[in-house]
Formats: sequence, C-alpha cells, structure tokens
Amino acid sequence: MKTIAVINHKGGTGKTTSTLNIGAGLARLQKKTLLIDIDPQSNLTEGLGFRDITHSIYDSIKNDAPLPIETISEYLHIVPSSLDLLGSEIELVSRLGRETILKRLLKAVEGKYDYILIDCAPALGMLTVNALVAADTVLIPLEAEYFAYRGIDRLVSIISDVRTHYNENLTIGGVFVTKINPRRVITEQITESIKKYFNDKLFDTSIRINVALVEAQLKGIDVFEYAPASNAAVDYANLVDEILVKL
Repeated sequence: MKTIAVINHKGGTGKTTSTLNIGAGLARLQKKTLLIDIDPQSNLTEGLGFRDITHSIYDSIKNDAPLPIETISEYLHIVPSSLDLLGSEIELVSRLGRETILKRLLKAVEGKYDYILIDCAPALGMLTVNALVAADTVLIPLEAEYFAYRGIDRLVSIISDVRTHYNENLTIGGVFVTKINPRRVITEQITESIKKYFNDKLFDTSIRINVALVEAQLKGIDVFEYAPASNAAVDYANLVDEILVKL
C-alpha cells in the first residue's frame, strides 16, 4: 500500500482535480484506491457527488471513530470531508500525538488498498502535517503561471521538517504542471523554470486546460467517465502511467 499526499500551499493549482482523476485513473487500472479528503472546503467530496453527508473524516479525527469510507466504484472509495474540519486546527492544539492522528486512523485499512491519495488543504497547518506524517510520498501540482512556485521553499522546508521529526521515509515523489495552454509561449519558459528547481522530480506529463474537468466535477464524476476522449482524460491517463512507473 502506497500513501500519497497531494499538496500545494496555494489554491487554484488543480490539486483536488488531480487527486480525483489520478485516483479514478488508478481505479480504471484495477488498483484498489482510497481517496481521503482532508480539506475543509470539501471540494473532492462534492466533486465526486457526495453532498449533505452525515459522517466525515472530522468525526474520526475528533473522536477516534473508524474512517467513514464511502464506495464510488469497485476499485475507488472515498473518506469524505465536511466544513466541520474548519475548527479542527484549534481543536488539535491540545491533543497528545496530534501530528499522528491520521496515521493511526489509517492502520485500520492497512493492506486493503493499493493506493491512498490524500487531498490536502491549501494551507500548511496541522491537517497538512497529519497528511505528511501518514504519507510515503508527496505529489506537488504546480500551475503554469509565473508565481507558481512562490513560497515553494517553505513547502519543501515543511516536508523536510516532517521527515526529520516524524516520518523519515517521506519523499517528494514528483511535481507536475497543471493548467497548461500550449499556445502560450510563456508556458515553456515557466516549465523550464520549474524543471531547474525540481530537476528530475518534474514529471514529463503535464495537464492541459480543459473545460471537461470542471464540467465533470459539476456532474459529480471523474473526467474518464464524463469525457473519455478529451485532452484532460488523455493527460491524466498518461500521468497515472508515469506515477505507476516512477513511484
């Protein structure tokens, strides 16, 4: 079982969209996959059609209750989030072992999945630290914009701190560029800058801008089900193949 935290300190990078469609892509290849939404915005949860849920990961974090796993398909499951998580950062301050709560919760599903993908909040708080402590590796989506990696030093520093103090096996598995517009000359310049920073950690696959991604989430389904011939479906299928090889 490989546990992957999908993380970026900035919003709008395609983090949740990527978590959703990487998970769906793995499931299409019959890899048993569990998605965990640990973002209070609950976009991953709602993007897969789960609304007005009665139990979320908040209940597990607060009360040490079993993870409320919902079934999407035979090979794809999800632990939904809720707005209740907004208060968890404050609630966790006084908890003993607060950095390892998610890791402890995941012991109950150990060996039941091939992959676990954790969709982190666009913040570097205690929920994100929990995801990093529980993970084997990190995937970082970066938007194809000039300020894509502003503050990335801080993110890399936190990953390093977690590795030093809580999870010595944590690695940065890869970085991939999202929201690519091939017609923009600047896109190639930005990609080259990202490559200079991350070297061989930058994946060959990038994700093109495609309206099908937004439309699919509005329907509560993944892009493979919504528009299997779209550029987005092709890109995420290629990204999943690359992840399977490199991770």
